[in-house]
Amino acid sequence: MSQNRSKIAAIQMATSPNVSANLLEAERLIAEAAESGAGLVVLPENFAFMGEHDRDMCTLAEAQGDGPLQEFLSQMASRYGVWIVGGTIPMRAEVASKVRAACIVFNSAGQQVARYDKIHLFDVDLLEADEHYQESATIEAGERAVVVDSPFGRLGVAVCYDLRFPELFRRLLELGAEVFVIPSAFTAITGKAHWQTLVRARAIENLAFVVAAAQGGYHVNGRETHGHSMIVDPWGTILAQVPRGTGSVSCVLDRDYQDTIRRSFPTIKHRRDEIV
Repeated sequence: MSQNRSKIAAIQMATSPNVSANLLEAERLIAEAAESGAGLVVLPENFAFMGEHDRDMCTLAEAQGDGPLQEFLSQMASRYGVWIVGGTIPMRAEVASKVRAACIVFNSAGQQVARYDKIHLFDVDLLEADEHYQESATIEAGERAVVVDSPFGRLGVAVCYDLRFPELFRRLLELGAEVFVIPSAFTAITGKAHWQTLVRARAIENLAFVVAAAQGGYHVNGRETHGHSMIVDPWGTILAQVPRGTGSVSCVLDRDYQDTIRRSFPTIKHRRDEIV
């Protein structure tokens, strides 16, 4: 296998309010992915905890570089010798009553190499299901796009609702992103309508691989998440997918193939930023 071919995995969960049980399940799935040969494992948004109320996550808020959830991710990375994109965990915010939804990346030695704080917050009303969401009530938005070098290419990090904002992905592309990693927890309604379309669109328009790890099932707070975690190539082809429930998928990312597409179908170079 050439250095431009590497295996990557997306993990899907149906997270509960029981942190210990969630971490046990996460480790089982990380081990499964590592045994399949994956060198990079992407966890879903809120992989460690989904409580009855959004504010419940504030009790788990950790300081940068210190806390049991960060320690868990570090241990998993070093124990299984994999890079881990750590879904999201609650981190302390400037506003005491809020948290940051932070996606932290660890290398295979268990060292933190990047942190992305979710920028776009899910404040919407789904009238069809009488569901109402206001992430901004408990989450403090991030403000910085993050790309990190890895053995799997330059990783551009985004989270869930970010998927609807192509300008963020263009910024990640400008920063050199080759693979987008997107921990998510799409609702059943929005996921059925838009999830696959959005994931494939971000891949196609940026000629990038997308690894989208999602929540998929029923949760104690009454929420139902869509699932369908997937890995998509730069041509928009779905390489692997988990429909519902817990599980993991992995496949080889052929970056030689990506390089060929970007050369022969150079839409990125054809952009006209001067258009008014």
